[in-house]
Amino acid sequence: MDGENNVNGNDALDIENEGSFDGRDIGRYPSEFSERNMTYTEPLLTKRTNTTSQIAIVGANLCPIESLDYEIFENEIFKQDWRSRKRIQIFQYLTLKWGFALLIGLGTGLAGFLSNISVENIAGFKLLLTTNLMYKHRYFEAFLAYAGINIGLAAAAGALCAFIAPAAAGSGIPEVKAYLNGVDAHSILAPSTLFVKICGSILGVSAGFVVGKEGPMVHTGACIASLLGQGGSRKYHLTWSWLRYFKNDRDRRDMITCGAAAGVAAAFRAPVGGVLFALEEAASWWRSALLWRTFFTTAVVAIVLRVGIQYCTLGRCGLFGEGGLIMYDVGGVRVTYSVEDIVGVLLLGAIGGILGSIYNYLVDKVIRMYSIINEKGPGYKITLVIAIALLTSCCSFGLPWFAKCLPCPADSTVSCPTDHKSGNYKSFQCPPGYYNDLASLFQTTNDDAIRNLFSPRTTKEFNISSLVVFFAAVYFLGICTYGIAIPSGLFIPVILAGAAYGRLAGRLFESVTKLDTGLFALLGAASFLGGTMRMTVSLCVILLELTNDLLLLPLVMLVLLVSKSVADSFNKGVYDQILKIKGLPYLEAHAEPYMRNLIARDVVSGPLITFSGIERVGNILHALRTTGHNGFPVIDEPPFTDAPELCGLVLRSHLLVLLKGKNFSKERVFIRRNMLQRISALDFAKAGSGKGIKLEDLDILEEEMDMYVDLHPITNASPYTVVETMSLAKAAILFRQLGLRHMCVVPKSQTRPPVVGILTRHDFMPEHIFGLYPDIKPHRWTE
Repeated sequence: MDGENNVNGNDALDIENEGSFDGRDIGRYPSEFSERNMTYTEPLLTKRTNTTSQIAIVGANLCPIESLDYEIFENEIFKQDWRSRKRIQIFQYLTLKWGFALLIGLGTGLAGFLSNISVENIAGFKLLLTTNLMYKHRYFEAFLAYAGINIGLAAAAGALCAFIAPAAAGSGIPEVKAYLNGVDAHSILAPSTLFVKICGSILGVSAGFVVGKEGPMVHTGACIASLLGQGGSRKYHLTWSWLRYFKNDRDRRDMITCGAAAGVAAAFRAPVGGVLFALEEAASWWRSALLWRTFFTTAVVAIVLRVGIQYCTLGRCGLFGEGGLIMYDVGGVRVTYSVEDIVGVLLLGAIGGILGSIYNYLVDKVIRMYSIINEKGPGYKITLVIAIALLTSCCSFGLPWFAKCLPCPADSTVSCPTDHKSGNYKSFQCPPGYYNDLASLFQTTNDDAIRNLFSPRTTKEFNISSLVVFFAAVYFLGICTYGIAIPSGLFIPVILAGAAYGRLAGRLFESVTKLDTGLFALLGAASFLGGTMRMTVSLCVILLELTNDLLLLPLVMLVLLVSKSVADSFNKGVYDQILKIKGLPYLEAHAEPYMRNLIARDVVSGPLITFSGIERVGNILHALRTTGHNGFPVIDEPPFTDAPELCGLVLRSHLLVLLKGKNFSKERVFIRRNMLQRISALDFAKAGSGKGIKLEDLDILEEEMDMYVDLHPITNASPYTVVETMSLAKAAILFRQLGLRHMCVVPKSQTRPPVVGILTRHDFMPEHIFGLYPDIKPHRWTE
């Protein structure tokens, strides 16, 4: 476990990994938590002193959640390695960066294409079997086949998540956001998580759940990028000397950002939207060079998908392999609008924002309830998955029976009723020449249902009553489904409910507006996305790339702005709420208003644990054994300096490497030259998916305990520091924007010790601050 809380240099939060809504989920945000030297339960009456940051959520199994070292650790070993690099090595480094971006695009594009083809064929054969039985009037057998296949697929997806990779359950976008923010939750990017994410998503979507594969695709892209960024494996002798450049959190973060953007591009065939999604929603840190590589990665994804779709047009992708990735065409509609239409769009956006905020509220409650069930074990997880699968099957098969059969339109350009395929005119139980409009939405894949709702120039295709029933069913099924132990994205359920709501509004407004009902469906989906996700620019571009019509830009922008503004007055976005439920210590982009009333000194506490520049081995071992701190200030003292001065900061992982190498001396003297010849920067590279050196791996003899080790070569001589009187709000913004793990607090007076404490992620968490100062009132206003 890693820990680096506040002045102790301890930053890891032992918070339960609720990231997958697996058995370790408890569904309660840690308003109560205990620390090794203190326990506090809200509210506290006085400021309390804490010395560690081990946080335990009541009733949960614990796993360590560490912060990531995004800061460049400029010690003497790093500087020597950098100075020794030749031009060819720098060229290799840059070439590999672009090469990895290419591989991430290829891998994510192929994963997205294969996932889509698999869903099309598995779900297609299920629906074909059901349709054939319905044609023969064997209705009960049709239901048994439909529900049985759904339950079997759902149970398989639940078993994969329950037994192999619990971290693969859920969307995955909150975990990727947290990682790019600096939080390394347990197993979120492991190979097993990647495998279960892909297979479980295929099974879950094919099982007819009201879920999408878009969120899981973001997680899949991040996992692929993480595997490529491991820098090889020493355990399996796969380490290549060139790959050593990527054995650090900073380069891995850039690659995972490319992977997240590639996931969106693969899900929606929206390369520009993928880049903007990574910039607006996923990444907490950005720079221009990363923009270029991310754009290149998403362009590769777009090319891979285009090649795959052309390949499928030749009939090589199975019976249902030509469904393609979700691509909606409302471009054939002439977009002209008047003042009355603008008023209708504003109303559509406002109601969509309200419905989206209610959706988020109910999702929050359902996740908390499910987590109580999930924490009881894998059996309960799978049972819950099967129960929701049965509920979904009953709704999808049973509700169309309440719809009236409609006569096929005389001017239809497609076959009616649709014969053995997905389409707008499902026969279901209707006689020849009639179709069941509700079955056209339920007895199909989610992607095809959205295509049907978005279809232009079909105003009377769906009855108002059918749209009401479908909207209500999808709205609540989407809420009930999210939180079970399967990979489940939120984009498609939200788009599906929003499209039904928008088409319903189009039918209700058809007497006062000239906008097409298919366009209303698109705007309704946009309003729901804005009300739940709270994104604007990236969603706008994604929707435009899906529809391929720039004439929709003003209306989509307007509805997104209105829905987001309305929803923000009620609660946060759905991903922010999930981050909170999971207990992931996410740092917001803005500082909370109450932080302006505090200074950096107010949230640090003691005692402070420091090392001398040349420290006794026994003292280092004692500090490592008795604390979970990750960073320790190093102070030079007389006789080496005239007065105590801050030399820098040393990491626990670097200390373990140094102690394992036994670079000791019997006298308290500088030995940095000898040390630089015996060790290299590669020795201090971060381990990949394997584990690094642990304290138990050290074999320090008794006579070596009284020896000394020179910490200067591994000490970061340029740590970020702030004066103790700096506003906590200002310190929080600096901490997040610079991607720090430690921030040293130095005294205002030179007569005091050179360091007052260390600010870490934990110190900026509201729970910590409110625990110290319970009288502070949080405000809703943010910058």
